[in-house]
Amino acid sequence: MKAPFSEYLTSIAPHVKEVIDDLNKDHDYVSALCTDSKGLVIRIGSRARSISNKTMTTERGVVFRVCKDKKYSEYAVNNADWNDTASIIKRIRENLSMQDALLAKTGSEIFETDVLDDEPLTFFGEKETGSLPEKANIKDLADKLIAISDKGMKMGENVIECMANAQSTHISKMFLTKNRDLRQSYVYSEGMMAVVVRKGDKVNEDYKSISGIKGPELFDELEEYLPTVVKNAEELLDAEPIEPGEYEVITSPEVTGLIAHEAFGHGVEMDMFVKHRALGEEYIGKRVASDNVTMHEGALCAENVTSYFFDDEGVMAGDVVEIENGILKSGICDALAAKRLGFHPTGNGKRENFAHKVYTRMTNTMFDSGEYTKEEMIESVKYGFLLEGMESGMEDPKHWGIQCIIQKGREIKDGKLTGRVVSPVIMTGYVPDLLGSITMCSKDRLVFGSGGCGKGHKEWVKVADGGPYLKTKARLG
Repeated sequence: MKAPFSEYLTSIAPHVKEVIDDLNKDHDYVSALCTDSKGLVIRIGSRARSISNKTMTTERGVVFRVCKDKKYSEYAVNNADWNDTASIIKRIRENLSMQDALLAKTGSEIFETDVLDDEPLTFFGEKETGSLPEKANIKDLADKLIAISDKGMKMGENVIECMANAQSTHISKMFLTKNRDLRQSYVYSEGMMAVVVRKGDKVNEDYKSISGIKGPELFDELEEYLPTVVKNAEELLDAEPIEPGEYEVITSPEVTGLIAHEAFGHGVEMDMFVKHRALGEEYIGKRVASDNVTMHEGALCAENVTSYFFDDEGVMAGDVVEIENGILKSGICDALAAKRLGFHPTGNGKRENFAHKVYTRMTNTMFDSGEYTKEEMIESVKYGFLLEGMESGMEDPKHWGIQCIIQKGREIKDGKLTGRVVSPVIMTGYVPDLLGSITMCSKDRLVFGSGGCGKGHKEWVKVADGGPYLKTKARLG
């Protein structure tokens, strides 16, 4: 079935256009992003259970963006009476006047930006889905997750908790200007199970997450991973600390995705280039990785939670080749930063929600596949580790340092896994060194879209990343 576009947005479209027409009388550009997204969250554990309709991206509201004399302002509204557009127009104009007065009073310097493009374009897209979160049978879903939790609690003597979480969001967005009418609707879902184990005073956990452009039917896939999650969690109880040093490593697709996100995530978000806050600005057209590395970024380069038709500025989704055979070819850019840099927007302008500012943000960040199998890569390692399990990471866009916290490493000696496990593992380094050491990439690749990413410490949005197995050298500790 098609994910149906919001009836609410359809009903307010004529009124929003009235507001746009009025504001266009004395502004050089006016746009409206209208959102209506419904969600479902079920969290089940042995000790606590909850059900909610609030996910990271559930929202309803409209944000107007205007430009006059190369100066941009915004005003967001929700719970408006759209049958009284005169009052809405009055509120917006009064607020815009207050913004102008405040800027004049404080003497704030305004970053002047050329008028955004507004070529005529009409688009309507509804992605396929098996079901909708707002019409899901909540009792059946909760019972399914309870059964998974109960089953996990009985699967090992060391298990002290088994959690099963599910969330699904039906996104509808409409972008309107004088010449544009873009509408999209899609459903994405995420499932996660986590098992906590204890032996004596040692406690560990393992988890598995799944995600995709699917409805709540995605959650049927969760139970099959339960035995592996329990086994991995108990395996960590006997894990040893790693001896710090530089090793040959093979990264699992999940860890590969973490590297992609941290190495060429914020570092090539080009709104950072405007204020010269990212080293990537100086490396466009230069080598940043080995010949084996090609990386894509964009809503079209993979199908997962951030695979939309158009971004929050009405720019159609793209597929940007960031790195091609080791050469940094391009960054990603929102529309305003693109104007300031003389660049083309890439479809990466995203808001945390309608009441938040647009920033350049990641969508799907992916390493391309190679020509080897996982087994061939392991056989090529004299001594090192197969790294598995993504915990967290951080980067320094100004100096291109990277830190990845990885759940575990499986020891490899003379081309074979020894069975020894080390945990936790912290991988650090300088991005060009890490990527420059990549010598092999596997044929397969995976994409992961559970969780989110902030801009600094805030502005949280959905992202996805992934790739194949990679062989490289890294400093572990």
